[in-house]
Amino acid sequence: MEFKSIEYTVADRIATITLSRPEKLNAIDEHMPAEIAAAVKDAEERPAVHVIVVTGAGRAFSSGYDLELYAEDPDAPGHQAMPWDPMIDFASMRSNTAHFSSLWRCDKPTIAKIRGYAVAGGSDIALSCDLVVMADDAQIGYPPARVWGCPTTAMWVYRIGAEQAKRMLFTGDLIDGVEAKRIGLVLDAVPETRLDERVADLAERIAGVPQNQLMMHKLMVNQAIDSMGLPTTQMLATLFDGVARHTPEGVWFKRRAEEIGFSGAIAERDSGEAIPRAGGGADTR
Repeated sequence: MEFKSIEYTVADRIATITLSRPEKLNAIDEHMPAEIAAAVKDAEERPAVHVIVVTGAGRAFSSGYDLELYAEDPDAPGHQAMPWDPMIDFASMRSNTAHFSSLWRCDKPTIAKIRGYAVAGGSDIALSCDLVVMADDAQIGYPPARVWGCPTTAMWVYRIGAEQAKRMLFTGDLIDGVEAKRIGLVLDAVPETRLDERVADLAERIAGVPQNQLMMHKLMVNQAIDSMGLPTTQMLATLFDGVARHTPEGVWFKRRAEEIGFSGAIAERDSGEAIPRAGGGADTR
């Protein structure tokens, strides 16, 4: 299989999906979501594969969507001129949500291995995996919760409960692997020098279990989460993600990214200062 934005290998009962845009910290482009789903489908159909590991090339897991592509460019892919049609936006993002969620919904266990950053859309990918192992100094979070985004895979509340999920999304803060493990967001956090070994040991341990056993346990646990409302929550979150990019504040962020570059716009967004209302001035409502 030929891919543009990922690498995919299979060896010793383990399939490895590597997000592979290291020059952009593996930022998500128009190819990556569907390529992840295609690799998952291939791994699921291979009798020899028992477990899937997802990682990032270079020094990060993923820095989220490529804002140089999607925020700086006035004619960015998928960008709609006003008036905005929410259903066009929803249809596009729903496919990405489904692609990322293939890691959760496939019959075989999936493990995310995080070094560097798993932020914004990168956290959507990581938290769609069954198990997550981080380097203790790696960072995870969803900064677009401050403006211009909503996590479409909606996994935060199902992993850490309502209060911690609200804390993460109300602030848009990043937390390190140690804190992520403490609150139960991830399975383990280890020194970066031990990350590869820790994930390899875990994957090999799982790979020794018969596929039918793994499938039964995954289906049983996932059914419990689905019964809590995950499909409906993802539908709402995906719709809200489009809304967030077209609120007055969302439009402001897009314009700022076009004016000063996405790095500057992100610095303003994440500074802790009040997000300006459309027309100028802080939101005092």
